[in-house]
Amino acid sequence: MKSNFTERYGRTGLIAGASEGIGAAFSTILAEAGMDLVLIARKKEALEEFASSLAGKYRIKVSTLCLDLSEPDAARQVETAMKGTKIDVLVYNAALSFIGPFEKDSIDHMNRIATANMITPMNLVRTFGEEMLKSGRGAIILMSSLAGLQGSGFLASYASSKAFTRVLSESLWYEWKERGIDIIACCAGATSTKNYFDTQPGDSGFFAPGVTTPGEVAAECFRYLGKKPSFIAGRGNRIASFLMQRIIPRTMAVKIMGDTTRKIYRV
Repeated sequence: MKSNFTERYGRTGLIAGASEGIGAAFSTILAEAGMDLVLIARKKEALEEFASSLAGKYRIKVSTLCLDLSEPDAARQVETAMKGTKIDVLVYNAALSFIGPFEKDSIDHMNRIATANMITPMNLVRTFGEEMLKSGRGAIILMSSLAGLQGSGFLASYASSKAFTRVLSESLWYEWKERGIDIIACCAGATSTKNYFDTQPGDSGFFAPGVTTPGEVAAECFRYLGKKPSFIAGRGNRIASFLMQRIIPRTMAVKIMGDTTRKIYRV
């Protein structure tokens, strides 16, 4: 990352969903750039251990907030905890999902997916984005997904929430790009995180893109920040997306996504 990152955006970054995977990769890159960090995650022990390692290695200030971002008042809790702290870079990586037939998930869990994936990030962008606009600088990164680019059978709640994230980011990119705020949606595919492997994915087929690493996704995101409203992480994913979005009929694209998910997770 460029050495003038803190000069461009400021001194403090907040990363939601920070203790492992892509969130941890984002946190590490920001720490390397010399930013003080606020890390949010549900697992207190893992979160505090990671925060301590970053603070010791990079000589930065790192604070933690143990919080379930699917709670209805999660955004308000974050705002209250951050009183007096200006957030210059916001990264929202946290997400909930359900893999399986739509009717098999509970309404309560669907609502928690909607809260964690849409309501909480939208509220945080509203809260911290307003302060960024006042100072005329800042950056916002929202994690989206390839699943949100078209209908994705057996991922209905998750996929639709990630479509929301991408459109929110692209809309605000247009509104805020001339006001000093860089905002981008990172559309990731399968990534080698603990959460991904915990789903016990099977063979996705010969033509499916390979699994990317969290570090690759985060590093690529910072390369595109300030240049695009959204991007697809990974060359293989971009090729697959081009075929799905530009070449084949949408009905076929939706069928391929559903068939692939059915095969990977043996639905």
